[in-house]
Amino acid sequence: MKEELLSVGIDLGTSTTQLIFSRLSVENMATSYTVPRMVITKKEIQYKSEIYFTPLLDQTRIDFEKVREIVEKEYEKAGIRKEEIDTGAVIITGETARKENAREVISALSGFAGDFVVATAGPDLESVISGKGAGTDLYSKEHHLCAVNMDIGGGTSNLAVFQRGDTVDTGCLDIGGRLIKLEISSHIITYISPKLQKIIEKENLNLSEGKIVDMQSLHSLLRIMVGVLEQSVGLRDDNPYYELMITNQGIGFTDEIQCISFSGGVADAIYHPEKFEDPFQFGDIGVLLGKAIRESELFRRLQVIESAETIRATVVGAGSHTTEISGSTITYTSEAFPIKNLPVLKLSKEEENQGELGAAIRKKLEWFSVEGKLQQVAVSVEGEHNPSFQRVQEYARELLQGMAPLLDAGLPLIVVVEQDMAKVLGQSMYHLLDWKKEVICLDGIRLAEGEYIDIGKPIAEGYVLPVVVKTLVFHS
Repeated sequence: MKEELLSVGIDLGTSTTQLIFSRLSVENMATSYTVPRMVITKKEIQYKSEIYFTPLLDQTRIDFEKVREIVEKEYEKAGIRKEEIDTGAVIITGETARKENAREVISALSGFAGDFVVATAGPDLESVISGKGAGTDLYSKEHHLCAVNMDIGGGTSNLAVFQRGDTVDTGCLDIGGRLIKLEISSHIITYISPKLQKIIEKENLNLSEGKIVDMQSLHSLLRIMVGVLEQSVGLRDDNPYYELMITNQGIGFTDEIQCISFSGGVADAIYHPEKFEDPFQFGDIGVLLGKAIRESELFRRLQVIESAETIRATVVGAGSHTTEISGSTITYTSEAFPIKNLPVLKLSKEEENQGELGAAIRKKLEWFSVEGKLQQVAVSVEGEHNPSFQRVQEYARELLQGMAPLLDAGLPLIVVVEQDMAKVLGQSMYHLLDWKKEVICLDGIRLAEGEYIDIGKPIAEGYVLPVVVKTLVFHS
């Protein structure tokens, strides 16, 4: 059985806002003897919107009315009515995710244009999303190596490290193309970010708001910014401003990184500098930052991968809903269903085997924190076929250790296991919690990083929970 879905992706970034409409072919890949598993077999981009500067009312609030006008205009240009949309995603990232009314804006957008996966991505999750959009995870997996993607936008540079396809670390730096803004015709500086202002003062550079840009000073500043990026991937350790420019955390991964890719608005100026005759054509320093990166050690000492997407990496297309039925061996301690739009925290098999499952969960939970507030997540592990009772107890203890921040936040524990062990695992966790906390443990479902799930109300006399897996489509 094949089915076609029309999906839309809406990306509200620090600098730009854009939409993409895609036609998805969905097919049941299961045999007649197994539970249906619908997967995306083909994706064709139907329409790409113009790329707009994200409209703001001021430095702290998004202009929702203008955002809505953009969305309505692009729907009309694409010849698509919102009632025709089957699925999709709204992603709000970077500095925009930190605006005062970000949550209200994204909720309103999700209601305006269909049944969306709704995600407010903090810097760590944004790193993962953009790295997958660039195709760096697939390159890392296919070539059995370690690669990093730098998603360099207007306000931040999001880093994701992939080891043979798995995300092993993330980081974020306040390095971006719109940290200095200028008038295009006069080259008079209209804005300098607070962190760059500190560097300018420390280095005694001749750059200030209201004055024409001094090119020599600007190039000195760009070298410092690029030096921070070089240090972030282990190519140097002497940049005095590295700690200052960290947004939330740098990369702690110590293995050698062999390859690098670039995405985000600055990436085109890195890969194709010849396309930009006027270095200030966008009223910022993005083009010059891109050219400085191309001439840096990042290009000389690492193998450079051409990204599958650059400025559109964060969301290319949107999600498809693939419905699965959880196994009959499940645990749930309350009936607070349906539960919608749960982001998936996926653990690799290596993280399970090394006995460091708890620490790995705690680290990855940081990806799902926006402005210090932890989101509800579903933790996904492979589990083991026919594990011993002792091994199940080890899993339960490790999971509870890692998911402690969710308990502290008053959130239920939701675990999804591939192998058929959810009943005993969930009951073991529930027992260790003295039967006082909510636990939902499902099995028979394979999830991937970057996916979202909905969990429906119990069916078949409560023995089965329907689960909808929503997959952000990063690749064509």
